[in-house]
Order: sequence, then structure tokens, then C-alpha cells
Amino acid sequence: MQEIRKPHSLTREMIRDPDRHQTIWVFGYPDANLLDMSGPFQVFAAANHIVREFGLADLYSIDLVAKAEGALRSDQGLVLQATRDFTSDLAGLGSLIVCGGAGRRGALKDAETLAWLSQAVAAAERVGSVCTGAYLLAEIGALEGKATTTHWRWADDLQQRYRDIDLEPDAIFMRHGKFWSSAGVSAGMDMALAMVELDHGPELALAVARELVLFVKRPGGQSQFATQLRARSGRVGKIEDLQRWIADNIAADLSVPALAARAGMSPRTFARSFTREAGQTPARYVEAQRLEAARRHLEQSEDPVERIATAAGFSSAEIMRRAFLRHLGVSPNAYRTRFRSTAGLANAV
Repeated sequence: MQEIRKPHSLTREMIRDPDRHQTIWVFGYPDANLLDMSGPFQVFAAANHIVREFGLADLYSIDLVAKAEGALRSDQGLVLQATRDFTSDLAGLGSLIVCGGAGRRGALKDAETLAWLSQAVAAAERVGSVCTGAYLLAEIGALEGKATTTHWRWADDLQQRYRDIDLEPDAIFMRHGKFWSSAGVSAGMDMALAMVELDHGPELALAVARELVLFVKRPGGQSQFATQLRARSGRVGKIEDLQRWIADNIAADLSVPALAARAGMSPRTFARSFTREAGQTPARYVEAQRLEAARRHLEQSEDPVERIATAAGFSSAEIMRRAFLRHLGVSPNAYRTRFRSTAGLANAV
């Protein structure tokens, strides 16, 4: 009989505080995101499965809690089963994980939901939000003055709505006291994995990560996943025309003197006008556009990094590498490994 390989080299002695048991509630609502709910659930369940190999009792009891027990339709259409509701006893609640999704808009308007959430947050030893679940915690005032993150797509909107939050838009997950927050969707699993590590040690977290084929700590921040958000267009006229020209001539001389000459302004006047109308300096705007061009090349072609750097207007591959590390937290080669298109892979075979 073929030997079944264990997904880890964990031993019983490596599991920290194996007698500690914690109650985990994942809070969902109609049209909450499926993976926001199931992802953290899976991580804690995997920790239970692994320690059972050593004859240990489960470390976590995990329930999906909603306004009412029973069928709960996710944003993606799959129906889950809520096993607890708002009448459940809050005593002894260890961790509360608040999910995001399209249904948050309805939840934000539901007085009963917000009242229950306030009580549950006060009772829980630890509170985490996944993706736009941060909106619900912000709405009840739980995130005031706290370092928080959310999905990159919603970061600006969250900050504008709740200005008392200390938002970190590039973080995969954050911890501020008993409050945790995570970026979009799958990042809830990163956050839950970090919670397992805090509770029971890095060896168990590594075993769970191997079991689920996850990074123990995902390299880089959210920027590597985000679509480049363009600076706002200048008013109709020279600056807006110049922005279009830059996009079409990314490898040209895009220094301030060259751009100023093209716009028919002095360098000083051009720099002030561009910054006022585009919302950032010419240099920052140009670097962002070159970075986006390089990302597209890396995703869609097998060209060498040096050739891509030249095509995107960087003076060298090393300068491009530094820009990637500064803005995305990963090197160009690492970015290509993660995001190269399936078409690019097919062409490489």
C-alpha cells in the first residue's frame, strides 16, 4: 500500500497551548461574499483536522451566525447554513469574524443587525473584518482611531465615509489591539492563519498553510493585485491632452523639461499646473504609468525583464525593479510568476 504523505512535519509538542479552546463566530447576512464566510471557516477547521491526528481535542468551535438560523444565500448564489442567530448567548465568544459582500449595504441599514453587532463586538475577545466587512464595524464606531485595511477597490470610499479610521490601503491584514482587518476576499484566510499562529504557534500555522496550499505570509501588499488607479484627468486642455500623449509614448523622454516644452509652458509653471490638475507631480504620474505598462508586459509576454524595462521607459531593469519593490512590494520576476496570463503560459510551452 502506498504511504500517505502528511502535509506537514508537525509534532504534538510543537502545538502551543493545545488545551485552549476558542469559540469562533463568522458573521454573515444575505448576499455576504461566499469566500469571506467560508475562507476563515476553512482555516480554523483545518487547524482542528490537523490536531486530531495527535489525538487532541478541537482547538476551535466554529459557527456561521446570522440574523436567523437556517439557509443563508451568499452573494455568489451558493446557499450556506447559519447555525447560530442573534438570540445566541454571547458569553464566552472568542473571535467574531465580520464578512463583506454586496449585502453589506442592506446590513448597514438594518437597525437590528447593527445593534446586535455592537453587542457582539463588545463581548468578543477578538474581532476581525474581511474585505468590506470593515464598513459594518466602522458604522458602529468600532474602528475609530484604529489601523484598518479593506479591499483596495473600496479603500478610498471607506476612508471618505469614516474619516476617523487610520486606513492602511496596501496591507493584506492589520491588527490593532483586539481588532483585526483584512483585504479582499481570500485575504480573510491570511488573517485567520495569523490568528492561528498567535493562538497556537507558528508550526501549526505552517501546517495549516501547507494543507491549504497558502502562503504563511503572503509577500508584498495589495498593490500587486490592484488595477492601477489612474490619477484624475486634468481639465479639458493641455494637461489632459498631455496625459493621453504620455500613455501612448511611455518610452519617450518624459522629464519635466520635455513635457513642459510639449505643453508650451516653463518647467516651473508646468509642474504646478500638472500637480494641481492631475493630483500628483509629473514624476509620480509618469512612474505610475510606466509601472502599469511594465505590469501589462509581464502579464502578457515572455520578453526578458531588460527589454520590458526599456519598452516601459525605465532607464534600466534595476530602476524598474526598485519601482516594483517600492510600490508593489515584489520584484518584476515575482510579479510575473504570480500574474502571467494563461495565454502567456501556453505560449511558453
